Amino acid sequence: MVRRWGRELWGRIGRRLAGLSLAALAGLPVGCAALAGGRDEGDAWTPTQIMPLRPPSPGGVRAVSHTDAPVPAPHQPAQDGAAELTAEVVVARVLARNPTLAQMVAAAEAAAARYPQVTALDDPMVGVSVAPGAWGPNEVNGGYRLEASQKLPFPGKRALRGAVALAEARAAGNEVEDTRLQLTEAAAAAFFDLFAVERALEVNRESARLLGEFKQTAEALYKTGKAPQQDVLQADVEAGRQRERQVTLERVREVAIARINTLMHLPPDAPLPPPPRTAPPPAPLPDTPALREAALARRPDLKALADRVAAEQAAVELARKEFGPDVEMMGAYDTFWQETPLRAQVGLRVNLPVRTNRRYAALAEAQAKVAQRQAELARATDRVNFEVQEAAAQVRESGRVVRLYEVDILPAAELNVKSARAAYTAGQVPFLTLVEAQRNAVELRDRYYETTAAYGRRFAALGRVVGGTLPAGPPSPPPPPRPEPAPVRPQAVDGPAHVAVPQVVHPAAKMEPAAAHPDLAEPVWRPVR
Repeated sequence: MVRRWGRELWGRIGRRLAGLSLAALAGLPVGCAALAGGRDEGDAWTPTQIMPLRPPSPGGVRAVSHTDAPVPAPHQPAQDGAAELTAEVVVARVLARNPTLAQMVAAAEAAAARYPQVTALDDPMVGVSVAPGAWGPNEVNGGYRLEASQKLPFPGKRALRGAVALAEARAAGNEVEDTRLQLTEAAAAAFFDLFAVERALEVNRESARLLGEFKQTAEALYKTGKAPQQDVLQADVEAGRQRERQVTLERVREVAIARINTLMHLPPDAPLPPPPRTAPPPAPLPDTPALREAALARRPDLKALADRVAAEQAAVELARKEFGPDVEMMGAYDTFWQETPLRAQVGLRVNLPVRTNRRYAALAEAQAKVAQRQAELARATDRVNFEVQEAAAQVRESGRVVRLYEVDILPAAELNVKSARAAYTAGQVPFLTLVEAQRNAVELRDRYYETTAAYGRRFAALGRVVGGTLPAGPPSPPPPPRPEPAPVRPQAVDGPAHVAVPQVVHPAAKMEPAAAHPDLAEPVWRPVR
């Protein structure tokens, strides 16, 4: 009999529990929405609710997903049948393959996934109570109690939590774009490193060829008694220096190729097509105030800081909401009551926010974080203004120096070598003067290619500082006409004459990286002797 009564009791409990649970789950969220003054932001959430936080791209607004930064197999060729390696191809491949971008995209998606978590209600609670002591004696009536409850936060809390999450997600999306700009700059710098060392190798080969001709001239003059044997030996010494320089430059090229392959997520020794023989000419720049204005409007790191300021401001409002009480609504069915009308029950629980010290401290902390973020944004704005001013000045400097080499310095150096060669053949100058003229010509041409590469690096850095593609500038002025060299006529002199050799800013013959260059963020391949 007791067993049968127990089975009947548990059957009734199960039916009551199922009915009460369904009623609570169907009715309590409606009461929550009415109390909070709106619908449940966490219910029926779809990814389209987070679309506004996706970071903008140069082509418009788009969604961030794993397809934005695909990471192909690491053994895919760097270029498919390309004859030359251009800066545009390197940048495109780095943005498509570098795992850093995929990492930042995943972080942005993780931040976006916080929104439905912080705006959702807590799970409803369901409980059952029985009196085990009433199961045995027949003189005591058994009973049970079924209960369901739902916690409802103070109106506005969930919306503010969602605002904080959305602002943080927008900041993470802007950090994706900032990473994209940094990778673009790094890829362009790596390309111009390779360009500089390839041109240095070309200059070294041409210098070795000319030294071979100089040696033949010295041997011919030595055989006729017009030149000492020391001229031939000096030619051998210079040829040895060129071979040493060749070894150093090959090492530098290997490192430059490894750097590009690493950025493209390829094996460091993967083959690459050669860079072009010439770099694009310097382009005109807009006025610096226009560049600063564009940077302040487009820089994704500034946008990310502004989003974090908005997140902290929403956190301040949320801290104020903590002074309001949260509510817990409940419904129950209690058979311990003998009177049937008293068995169905509803209730309300409210926390008492009397611990104000804790809440005031949380509010002060949130307000201090807002001040911190605002100061950080102001400092970043000042830094951006300075970076634009500095980068624009460096680009203009490099452009003027490149033109100076093309119009004045290199033609003068070539003319000096021709003059020294003619004078040595005529017996008017010693062989060392010819060697020095050729050495300076090589160093000046190295410096020209280094300056050209530095212009490319600085232009890429300016693009990152401005936040993307540079605004249109004024039309480029035509280059000044190149002066025609005057014919060289050797003049007879009583003693050995000397041909003027142009001074070199950085006298050198080898190419070595100067990582701590004061003007450039990227390494400069500086010629050193």
